[in-house]
Amino acid sequence: MCGILAVFGCIENSQSKRARIIELSRRLRHRGPDWSGLHCYQDCYLAHQRLAIVDPTSGDQPLYNEDKTIVVTVNGEIYNHEELRRNLTSHQFRTGSDCEVIAHLYEEYGENFVDMLDGMFSFVLLDTRDKSFIAARDAIGITPLYMGWGLDGSIWFASEMKALSDDCERFTVLLPGHIYSSKSGELKRWYNPPWYSERIPSTPYNPLVLREAFEKAVVKRLMTDVPFGVLLSGGLDSSLVAAVASRHLAETKAAMQWGSQLHTFCIGLKGSPDLKAAREVADYLGTVHHEFYFTVQEGIDAIEEVIYHIETYDVTTVRASTPMFLMSRKIKSLGVKMVLSGEGSDEIFGGYLYFHKAPNKEELHLETCRKIKALHLYDCLRANKATSAWGVEARVPFLDKDFLNTAMDIDPDWKMVRPDLGRIEKWVMRNAFDDDQNPYLPKHILYRQKEQFSDGVGYSWIDGLKEHANEHVTDAMLMHASFVYPENTPTTKEAYYYRSIFERFFPKNAARSTVPGGPSVACSSAKALEWDVAWSKNPDPSGRAAVGVHAAAYEEAPGSLPGANGAVSVDFSQKLEEGVIVAAVTAV
Repeated sequence: MCGILAVFGCIENSQSKRARIIELSRRLRHRGPDWSGLHCYQDCYLAHQRLAIVDPTSGDQPLYNEDKTIVVTVNGEIYNHEELRRNLTSHQFRTGSDCEVIAHLYEEYGENFVDMLDGMFSFVLLDTRDKSFIAARDAIGITPLYMGWGLDGSIWFASEMKALSDDCERFTVLLPGHIYSSKSGELKRWYNPPWYSERIPSTPYNPLVLREAFEKAVVKRLMTDVPFGVLLSGGLDSSLVAAVASRHLAETKAAMQWGSQLHTFCIGLKGSPDLKAAREVADYLGTVHHEFYFTVQEGIDAIEEVIYHIETYDVTTVRASTPMFLMSRKIKSLGVKMVLSGEGSDEIFGGYLYFHKAPNKEELHLETCRKIKALHLYDCLRANKATSAWGVEARVPFLDKDFLNTAMDIDPDWKMVRPDLGRIEKWVMRNAFDDDQNPYLPKHILYRQKEQFSDGVGYSWIDGLKEHANEHVTDAMLMHASFVYPENTPTTKEAYYYRSIFERFFPKNAARSTVPGGPSVACSSAKALEWDVAWSKNPDPSGRAAVGVHAAAYEEAPGSLPGANGAVSVDFSQKLEEGVIVAAVTAV
């Protein structure tokens, strides 16, 4: 990931202002430690902190068109840049950077080119010919982008709000799939797939079509000129990413540079069952596997730094970001700069355990739509900022635009949990990769039941956080929380503790308003509470509220799960026993 900062319409245009822009851009250097760039044009500034993944030698930013009248600063990856280049025959490219196509596409098509981009991105573009500018964000919000306004009438954009929170009177999240144009002064949505309207699809499930779409999504993300790997927790989603990447790695340019053996990474507290599962998958796939360990105290010690980097006080996001943050530092120490991760699958396929309670396919589909639209506030934010804190880029194949279109066009009846038909959560993905002739994964991994992420990192980890918060937040503090924090009032000591840290770093009202209120959407929602009143009785936003679902949602003998080809033995007691230590990098 890179860090971008852009400011337009500054009243002051002096050396001191330039120095201030450089100082603020430096706050994003963790995102891009490889090089810094700044373009000034009258009262406009575009700054960039680069993480060099594609074309490390000549792809420094900002980037330009031929006569440098178009200037662009980009955070992200454009996977179809070579195809786009071939169609821009009248343009001359200065670099091999995948992001340079943005300047030329704008010159060729104006503001209506964004939907042509296949990738994850946030960018700001200045047209010096009329001093107009645009800012856009990718379809789902994999990469972050904030928009702010100064008292002098200036407009600001930044990858993280720490670069604009001091100088802007107000700032907000620029919505995913949207573009801001200075010409109209409006923010409009450019991403308009059929599923976005939340209509109920009716396309029959075709496992081969789904499998091919996912394989293409993984393969295109192997575009890199630097060492990379896969975050592997041993659960379904990360294991599928690793299996496909390992199978196709030899076909890519990356294999010529770094070898055809995939590297995988996992972190956990010693004794973690997920560490064991990840090692089993890695051995099966033949990857070079790296295991990292941390203690509860090390995680607690990192909490303040984690909150500073992820810029949220959402409880489940803080819990899950900490091991990912710690592991990213270890990964960077090995010289690896890019990783593939499994975020997005649970939102697309209804993989969270409360989806077992979905009353019908219509309700299930509408909930998946809502969760995908909110990913930028939760899992995408976590995966991006926890890795970018150490100059590592996370790519998420499940959120590929084409794959999303395929997966969200399936009749949601196929996504319903149906024990009578042998279908557990995410059965459509499990079945698509259940190939007896050329197996991708062992069946007991392929049909391993979902573990809620915050619980997947271990009940001992969560209990340690709660105990630490109890030591720092008194009963009186929590009792008066509504007076101290009237907006998004914390309801637990753990939430109060995270909020107090966040407020020290980001004290403005605008900052706290970027964090959604209510129960974490990563685990439950108002709709889920309608499906099962039991959810409303548990204030903890973790998978513990789904224990009844986890082990008893199936009308099967204890310890077994219905798979596509019969029951697969699974020992749930090990997973659900209070005190079990589990820590994995990616959601299962």
